[in-house]
Amino acid sequence: MDRAALDAALKHGIDCGGWCPAGRRDEFGRIPDRYPLKELKQENKEGRSPDRPGGLETAAPWEKRGIFAERTFANVRDSDGTVIIYPGKLAGGTEQTVRFCVELQRPHQLIDASKLSAEDGAKLISDFVRENQIGILNVAGSRQSEWADGYDYAFRALDRFL
Repeated sequence: MDRAALDAALKHGIDCGGWCPAGRRDEFGRIPDRYPLKELKQENKEGRSPDRPGGLETAAPWEKRGIFAERTFANVRDSDGTVIIYPGKLAGGTEQTVRFCVELQRPHQLIDASKLSAEDGAKLISDFVRENQIGILNVAGSRQSEWADGYDYAFRALDRFL
């Protein structure tokens, strides 16, 4: 979902960014440089955000959560709210994103793509952003390897929203 969000933002000329693991890696390899992401580095705890509560120093140790969970935590922490797009069941990192939103008291909107069209998802995103006065929106969801159609759904919903 994050790649779809970045692609939609770039298409519309909207500033975008966020955190990615050191080495700019994801489940398929290296994240292309066209995506304006900051690398989260374990050895020096980069990724702390002094202007946001709940910096990494208050989080569980890196060894217990892992670099991908820390990236998720940082993206939730540094946003005003999170949209979570999933295909019927929350699991793994998607479910962890919800827990981070609750832990950091950040608003979040669940969009179950198995029950909503991309157009209805776009309306939910629009309402969520307006009602919560979201300036920085985090978009999260299932990995592409777990939901092959997820990118297309998320891109359509976000493109329509924008």
